[in-house]
Amino acid sequence: MLGVGLIGTGFMGKCHALAWNSVRAVFGDVPAVRLVHLGEANTELAVRRANEFGFQKASGDWRAVIDDSEVDVVSITTPNQFHPEMAIAALNAGKHVWCEKPMAPTFGDAQAMLAAARQSGKVAALGYNYTQGPAIRHIRKLLAEKIIGEVNHLRIEMDEDFMADPDAVFFWKHEAISGYGALDDFAVHPLSLLFTLFGRVSRVMCDMSKPYATRKTAAGTDRAVETYDSASVLMHMENGVPGTLQVNRSAWGRKGRIALQIFGSKGSILFDQERANEFQLYVTADRLTEQGYRTILTAPHHEPYGQFIPAPGHGLGFNDLKIIECHELIKRINGQPAHLIEFADGLEIERTVHAMARSFHEQRWVDVR
Repeated sequence: MLGVGLIGTGFMGKCHALAWNSVRAVFGDVPAVRLVHLGEANTELAVRRANEFGFQKASGDWRAVIDDSEVDVVSITTPNQFHPEMAIAALNAGKHVWCEKPMAPTFGDAQAMLAAARQSGKVAALGYNYTQGPAIRHIRKLLAEKIIGEVNHLRIEMDEDFMADPDAVFFWKHEAISGYGALDDFAVHPLSLLFTLFGRVSRVMCDMSKPYATRKTAAGTDRAVETYDSASVLMHMENGVPGTLQVNRSAWGRKGRIALQIFGSKGSILFDQERANEFQLYVTADRLTEQGYRTILTAPHHEPYGQFIPAPGHGLGFNDLKIIECHELIKRINGQPAHLIEFADGLEIERTVHAMARSFHEQRWVDVR
């Protein structure tokens, strides 16, 4: 029985806990897991969350989770700057790792994480659950079948408004220690979709901006914002397809938007994560009198939708995608082929992010590799 450790119990920590609790009930083809040890910033919070999430032990020190001999795999869902130390320690202790994106604020730390994973021989996966959606999986199949012909252009955008309020106080995502801002906290999600559907990015030209140069601290003083909340990127994929990427953490009205447009020689495909249970398809093979975008609702024949719901059009949610990712992780740990972004692929996403940041600072096109 796989022993699970969890470090961090915020938004994504709870998401991981729900996935571990649900994965066998949903899929049925994986062994039962045991929720062994939960770690948080202090013992009181750890005990409360362990009782809520169903973990047997609780500690106010994350190292206790990694040192626990009953833990086989560690979920890391802490703020970005803590990922490298925790992931490397877990891998060095012989644990499998499931770490939320991004890998690390610096490329050197991300490289060290990959080196530790290779040295350990353990599975080291990243939390990119948007790649797991039934719609995205089916779009990948359609592209392989060339239903829209040869792809010649793509556009992808990600927007949310959780940092749009100019009166919101300064917090850790405004600190440079957390990374560049929208690029590595945010753009890694659309980049994970591009990587899944098309492969690597080869060249980039990036611009970044700060909608609000300063924020009030909790004490009421002004503090300079150290990260960039929006970015616009021109890019070329390694397969030669040109495209654009735009991301904004301060976009009022947008809640969870990842809008993908794929244009080909014989049609196009549109997808928006805010309407994740559908996508639009246009094909020139239709008669002229019926040509137009058709909306396709996800259903049991769009795997693995049917593991959750037997009826079409009822829809999966964000946490369901994490359950799918958890299932893929367990398959990978058991030596089976799996649809995951592991540390080696994750490093390519990180490499792209850092190339974008370099392009902005040097004000020029930059080769990713």
